[in-house]
Amino acid sequence: MSRRFLRKWILLFLFIGTAVTFFWISLTPAEGDGEKKSVHMDKKRTGGEPDGAVEAFPGSFRETVFVFDEKKYLEKTLVKAGEDAYKRNKFNQVESDKLASNRQIPDSRNHQCQAKTWPSKLPSTTVIITFHNEARSTLLRTVVSVLNRSPSHLIDEIILIDDFSDESETGSELARIEKVKVLRNEQREGLIRSRIIGAKAAKSKVLTFLDSHCECNAHWLEPLLQRIDEDESRVVCPIIDVISMDNFNYIAAIEDLYGGFGWDMVFRWDHMNEEERQKRIGDPTAAIRTPVMAGGLFAISKAYFEKIGFYDPEMNVWGGENIEISLRVWLCGGTLEIVPCSRVGHVFRKQHPYSFPGGSGNVFARNTVRAVEVWLDDYREYYYQSVPSSRFVQAGNLTARFQLKKRLECKTFQWFLENVYPRLKVPNPPGLASGEIRHGLYCLDAKSQSNGGAVELITCHGNKGAQDWVLSKENRIRNNDFCLTVPKPVPGEPVVLNHCKPEATEQQFELSHHKKLIKMQQYDLCLDSSEGNQQLVVNRCDFNVLSQHFKFSRIY
Repeated sequence: MSRRFLRKWILLFLFIGTAVTFFWISLTPAEGDGEKKSVHMDKKRTGGEPDGAVEAFPGSFRETVFVFDEKKYLEKTLVKAGEDAYKRNKFNQVESDKLASNRQIPDSRNHQCQAKTWPSKLPSTTVIITFHNEARSTLLRTVVSVLNRSPSHLIDEIILIDDFSDESETGSELARIEKVKVLRNEQREGLIRSRIIGAKAAKSKVLTFLDSHCECNAHWLEPLLQRIDEDESRVVCPIIDVISMDNFNYIAAIEDLYGGFGWDMVFRWDHMNEEERQKRIGDPTAAIRTPVMAGGLFAISKAYFEKIGFYDPEMNVWGGENIEISLRVWLCGGTLEIVPCSRVGHVFRKQHPYSFPGGSGNVFARNTVRAVEVWLDDYREYYYQSVPSSRFVQAGNLTARFQLKKRLECKTFQWFLENVYPRLKVPNPPGLASGEIRHGLYCLDAKSQSNGGAVELITCHGNKGAQDWVLSKENRIRNNDFCLTVPKPVPGEPVVLNHCKPEATEQQFELSHHKKLIKMQQYDLCLDSSEGNQQLVVNRCDFNVLSQHFKFSRIY
């Protein structure tokens, strides 16, 4: 063997040895190393899986190189012996904590989706995840699934918005992971405003919102990005698979659903009818038009999100924002889709684990009323008929939202019913007339809300409540549970409030004389303000007396 040949082999072995040494050095960070790197495994977990492993998975795109001490991250918040596993998060935290952050889940996509290939050149995205006191195991699993089941070049960053959690380390410790950024609110903002914060901070052209207890499935991201790449006015959602809140089994959702709502404005899943299902037989991978989205998981162009006004920043915490933004997308030039080839698992709970300032019911009602007042036009009355208590909810200032609606030249809610959601049938009118009962600049007001209470004429305020009336088909003029009542059918008798009673002639009225007079049905007596705004009375009907002219907002 020649010396030259021997020298080449020696140099080759030296080169290989040096490379291997540097590789192993890279696997172990220095003490206190804050450099962001990819997640890797380091401990043994259940089922013989390595702790925190991000191992090969159908749809996994890269190897990982950083040891994240998952056991140390989780141990501080483990459920103690004898403690209720559901208490903190309203799901079984013990079962969640047993699972590795990179656990394998079934590929729940349609076989035609599994056979598809996706363009390598797609817009990259910022994934935005908000959380408040989230279980560490579910939060970590969400982040790891994003990193492992997405092409690396399509994830610019993952922004975690810590909405003032009790333990700041829940988020801050994850900031060491590659591409993860953590923003912590200085006070509780709620999901809605937290997402706005994340959207404004994001650097990508596409924003992808996820909840903090999700697991992304194989090739979940590319189908969403492709739809937006083709048309940036599309707002797209994955099919949401179910992760059991009890044992954390991953359960595939069916494909023949889309989002809907009733006149109570509560989200629901609607099944496709037979005609809709037949249309999809030829291509079950085609996008599904959905009237509304569930709200937790979707992708949207950042430019388009900004154009249509982000979320309504005056909505609080959570609830109703999904209905509001869905209506705004459809009415203001966009489309809303569910993309069947994108699958993301989500832990569904039966109740919220966190508090709502003011109470969850009150928060949801106020948020919903804000959406109803801006986007339902005259159809809003069907909401108030369905949820009468909402008539007394104060929506706050809506000027900016109406200005946005005008600037975007948005369509009417009637267009939405005819072109997007004809399945939502318009019920029969709530009565013969409804709304404010106007008398010049004044409105009938039932603020006393008590038997024998006075009915006053005060300045119209537009906030419904005590000034929102219905002339029912039984000819009673009611506000909530109280009806206009004339105790004695004689001229000059004051009009008062009393609880509504069936067949009570002293509570029966009709519209008369071109629907400008409000007349007692059994007597020739009409409402009259001749005694002054503080006292409403009845007097002999006379169309020529202007103090007897009243007008309902809506006459059916």
